[in-house]
Amino acid sequence: MTQVTKRAIICVLDSFGIGGAPDAKNFGDEGSNTFLHIAQHCNEGKADKEGVRNGALNLPNMNALGLGAAGLLSANELAPNFSKSATSGLWGVGREISNGKDTPSGHWEMAGVPVPFEWGYFPNTDPCFPDDLVEKIIKAAAIPGILGNIHASGTNIIEELGEEHIKTGKPICYTSVDSVFQIAAHEKYFGLERLYDLCKEVFKLTKPMMIGRVIARPFIGENANDFERTGNRRDFALSPPSKTLLDYTKHAGRQVLAIDKISDIFAAHGVTHKIKAHGNMAMFDATLEALDMAEDGSLIFSNFVDFDSEYGHRRDVIGYANALEKFDRRLPELFAKMREGDLLILTADHGNDPTWVGTDHTREQVPILCYSKAIEKGTIGLRTSFSDIGKSVANWLEIDEKLHGKKFL
Repeated sequence: MTQVTKRAIICVLDSFGIGGAPDAKNFGDEGSNTFLHIAQHCNEGKADKEGVRNGALNLPNMNALGLGAAGLLSANELAPNFSKSATSGLWGVGREISNGKDTPSGHWEMAGVPVPFEWGYFPNTDPCFPDDLVEKIIKAAAIPGILGNIHASGTNIIEELGEEHIKTGKPICYTSVDSVFQIAAHEKYFGLERLYDLCKEVFKLTKPMMIGRVIARPFIGENANDFERTGNRRDFALSPPSKTLLDYTKHAGRQVLAIDKISDIFAAHGVTHKIKAHGNMAMFDATLEALDMAEDGSLIFSNFVDFDSEYGHRRDVIGYANALEKFDRRLPELFAKMREGDLLILTADHGNDPTWVGTDHTREQVPILCYSKAIEKGTIGLRTSFSDIGKSVANWLEIDEKLHGKKFL
C-alpha cells in the first residue's frame, strides 16, 4: 500500500439544498430552495409552529467557506446575511443526474456511482401498498395485519396509530414520494429485533420492485402524548450497482469510517468501521472521534440526518435554522483537528425545503464547500454531477478508481 498522509472527511448535511434543479418542475418542486427560504424566514421574523425566530440566520463558518456564494450561483439570489464570495474555502454547486431526490441516489452519486435505473415507488393512494404485497408480508412475518398503508409523515402517523399498534400488535406501515417502505413499531410491546426481522422479510419482498429502502422506525412511550422515535433506526437498502468511492478506498487498504446511517445507505459495502450516533451533535462528536482514529489515507463519511428527519420533513423552519447554527458553531473544532493534508467537504444529498408544501424531499442542487490547509480559496463552479465529489476525493487520497465524474481537486 502506498503511504498517503492525506485524509478526507465528507459531511452530508442531509437535505440542505440550495435551490431547485433545472428539472425540479418534473418533481413538483419548481421554486423550492431549502437554504434561501430558511434564511428569508429568519430575516423576516416569521412565525411557524415553534414560534417566532428573532434574528437573521447566522452561519459564519459556512459563509466563509462559500455557502452564500454557492447559493447565489445556484439560484441567482443572495440569501440575506450572507456573502457573495468566500474567505477561506473552495466552493461550488452540485447538480444531480440520477433520477431521484432521495438518500440512496444522492449518496451513491456523490460516491461516484449515479443511479442507472428507475426506482420503484408506491402510489399516493389510500391504501398505497398492493394487496398481494400486504398479504405476503402478513404471511411471511406471521403478524395479524398492518396499520397505516398510506403516504405519511413518520412522527404524525406514530402519534395517530401508536396506541392502536400497541393494542393490536399490527405494525405501522407507510411510505412517501421516495422509494421507501417504512415500518414503525414499539420497542417494548412489539420488540426491536422482531421489527428488524420484519423489515428483512419486507426487504426480500420489495427488492424485485426496486424499492430503495425498507426502514425500521422504532419508538417508545405509552400514549400519543409521549411517543418518541429512538436512535435504533435501521435501513435495509439495495446495494449500489457498482463499486463506489468507499469500495475503492477499502480495496486500497485504507480505513473507511462510516458515521451512523452511511453504512446502511451503502448496504455496508466498502465500510471498515461503523460508528453509531443519534442526533446531529452526537454525530459531530463521532466525526471528531473518527478523525482521532483515522490513519493516513482514510475516508470519514458522516450523515447529519436530523436536518432532514427532524426539521425538513416536519416543516419546522425555526428548528432547521437552529440546527444549522449549532452545526456551524462546531466547525472550528473540526478545523482544529485537521492536519495539513486533510480535506473536508460539506455537501448535501437533496433538498427538503421546510417552507414547501407536503412533507417530502425537494429536487434541489446542493452546496459543495471544501476546506483544507493545503488548498487556496476560490470556486469550482457548477458541477454537472454529484459524482465530481467522489472523483475528487479519490484523487486527493491517491486512489486508483473507475468512478463517474470529473475531479475538481
